[in-house]
Amino acid sequence: MNENVRVTGLDNGVRVVTETMPHLQTASLGIWVGTGARNEAEREHGISHLLEHMAFKGTHRRSAIEIAEEIEQVGGDLNAMTGHEITAYYARVLAPDAPLALDILADILTGSVFDAEELRREQNVIVQEIGAANDTPDDIVHDLFQEAAFHDQTLGRSILGTPQSVCAFTRVDLDAYLQAHYRGPGMVVAAAGAVDHDAIVEQAARVLADIPATAPQPPSPGAFTGGERRDLRDIDQANLVLGFAAPALADPDFYVGRVAAGVLGGGMSSRLFQEIREKRGLCYSIYAFTMAFSDTGLFAISAATGESDLPDLMELTIAEILRAGDGVSEREVDRARAQLKASILMSHESPSSRAGQLARQLLMLGRVVPGAEIIERIEAVTPDEVCRFIADMVRRQQPALAAVGPIAELDRVAEIAKTLQARPVA
Repeated sequence: MNENVRVTGLDNGVRVVTETMPHLQTASLGIWVGTGARNEAEREHGISHLLEHMAFKGTHRRSAIEIAEEIEQVGGDLNAMTGHEITAYYARVLAPDAPLALDILADILTGSVFDAEELRREQNVIVQEIGAANDTPDDIVHDLFQEAAFHDQTLGRSILGTPQSVCAFTRVDLDAYLQAHYRGPGMVVAAAGAVDHDAIVEQAARVLADIPATAPQPPSPGAFTGGERRDLRDIDQANLVLGFAAPALADPDFYVGRVAAGVLGGGMSSRLFQEIREKRGLCYSIYAFTMAFSDTGLFAISAATGESDLPDLMELTIAEILRAGDGVSEREVDRARAQLKASILMSHESPSSRAGQLARQLLMLGRVVPGAEIIERIEAVTPDEVCRFIADMVRRQQPALAAVGPIAELDRVAEIAKTLQARPVA
């Protein structure tokens, strides 16, 4: 492990991880919680995201405006995010103000009052956020894709919830969810930049002392189902995502999948971009990506095009997937590996990115993964492994497909699966 990275466990199970970057004058730090949308019971759909919003709406020590003013008075910024498996609260400040930032972060997680009037207003804010997402086809298509991939599972539900579910929550519901899921063994304090590990450990032990030491209940396992979700709309562009089951974060094939995504659609030199945009002019944007969860993952291709070009775009996309399963060159894999390594190393130079990486690794893998180990695993990926990965992926089961817009001419997912699996891959 990098000698500048240190990890300390507190008595209640909270882990503190820091990476000192001596050349910086700022500190990025936050509290990451191993809970999110997939941890919600059926009647709790959207509560993780609502709780994240309400954390900034006042505590026993600070009003909502005081939270904002205190952090901005020192030139810092405060933010949060909710995912399917992790909720994060984080700040970036000048080095001397790191204790203030951690104090505010701990306060909003342990002392929020969940005022009824603030709750009513924030519920309406989230209803507006849901409306904005539903009005944005390239946003909603990704939610529909995940719903198709994980049918009837919490992992397939949107993070935002529905207007009905969000507006039904009470202060009692928020308190109950907080007590059930915000527990020491599922929380990490992470900091990177101009930070003092021992000082952060000492302060975290004090300000998070009331966090329960018992572990939260794990969510139900995720299982890729495949299927399709369609939303026919009278708009100019057909937005689509086609995807497959892929490795979890700890799977040995995780980095094979990321290199495969690079070969197929990771940049302007990738197969999909060159064939479909550059040679055929069928779309403005097309790319491949992976998503990894603690126990499963996704490999997907996203694109948007006009109604008349949609059949050709899908036909060529399937052809390129099959061609990649037949063979990829060492040069293509070299290029994808280089892109991936550069992206990872560049992110290591950002204290905000680095703090998030350290926290996620501890929460999802149980350890900090040295950068050298990640690079070694990327460099070990071979063209044969990429071909094997893609061939196995399309053979597994029917894919997941989501599409929004003028999509009447788009093949059904069963037909796409038949085409992908019709011939053996060399």
